[in-house]
Amino acid sequence: MGSRFGRRLRLPTFRLPSPSTPGLRPASLRPPAFSGRLHDARTATVVGRWLGTAFAVCFLTGLVSHFLQQPPGWLADHLPARPVWGYRLTQGLHVAAGLAAIVLLLAKLWAVYPRLFVWPPVRSVRHGLERLSVAVLVASAVFQVFTGLLNIAEWYPWPFSFVPVHYAVAWIAAGSVLLHLAVKAPDIRAHWSRRSVGTLALPDEERDGPDRRALLLGVGAAVGAVTVTTVGQSFTPLASLDLLAPRHPGHGPQGLPVNRTAAAAGVTGSAVRDWHLEVLGPRPYRLSLAELGALPQAEARLPIACVEGWSVDARWSGVRIRDLLGRAGAVRGSGLRVVSLEVAGAYRVMEMGREYAEDPLTVLALRLNGEVLSMDHGYPARIIAPNRPGVLQTKWVTRLEVL
Repeated sequence: MGSRFGRRLRLPTFRLPSPSTPGLRPASLRPPAFSGRLHDARTATVVGRWLGTAFAVCFLTGLVSHFLQQPPGWLADHLPARPVWGYRLTQGLHVAAGLAAIVLLLAKLWAVYPRLFVWPPVRSVRHGLERLSVAVLVASAVFQVFTGLLNIAEWYPWPFSFVPVHYAVAWIAAGSVLLHLAVKAPDIRAHWSRRSVGTLALPDEERDGPDRRALLLGVGAAVGAVTVTTVGQSFTPLASLDLLAPRHPGHGPQGLPVNRTAAAAGVTGSAVRDWHLEVLGPRPYRLSLAELGALPQAEARLPIACVEGWSVDARWSGVRIRDLLGRAGAVRGSGLRVVSLEVAGAYRVMEMGREYAEDPLTVLALRLNGEVLSMDHGYPARIIAPNRPGVLQTKWVTRLEVL
């Protein structure tokens, strides 16, 4: 066959340079070299476009998650409670884009690998600054995607707190990307499209077109496979394909996953045996579980959406938070502090602004899908509110404080 469909795919070859090659470092100090022509600017630019998009989605949705979890004081009372599925969407996108970015980052590093180990490593001040920016970019990108991967698996083999460090390094990575784009703008512009590279390419490089398409098709297929087999943890229509995600939306007590069990939180049966809800405000009061159950009940269908990316809808019933605060004499626009029976933990005490506290869908839930809450889901009472991270849907509530 004389057409391009009859050509054999030319795979890059792997070789170690000879120690006697003039002008090079000793072979023992050199990394392996790849001779395939796909380690070029065109391949790096195409993969870089995809990777940049994934990083942009991760960064923006990560900011949403961070400010919902830890809002600055000026923002706390203005965080929106609607749409109810807002956090479910943004955090699902965050995790899906982060998992796709792992595949794309590996492909990008493969494409630029020879340039990472050029010799001599620094040829001028400008070249040295460029190399330093690339080192920071690679280090921060690798750190972000792989610590994020371990976070959704809830494995923390490091001594630092994940949330503040992940947030800080996200800004470093974002700055590194912008700097890299500024430095490499001429190269990116020259290789952005097939037409632009055609004006610069040598004839033998042009013949790599089918090979490059095969490579990019393979990378795209890998991204698609990772996405399809993980996104079902938040996009429930694909839950049956949820093979690689750490959570399945239908698995867990009462049909919902659980990140932190009652045993892990140190909440025992004896701790809830004589439970009372204490509500502090201008007119403080206490309620037993029976008295709380005798108050007017409300029902809300809301998702539990966790920072690890999984989410699932459920039907919750209990007493509206705004009714409990009104009974305590809270004025309109008051915020709320919630205290849990949990012995220790970063989210044992939670605060919510007025947008959440006044929303009719924000409930102190006593039942889940028509059943009394299990211990692992926060018995005797837990918070459920729209558009909130799961870590802020406090379980084992013992005290509400009007702010």
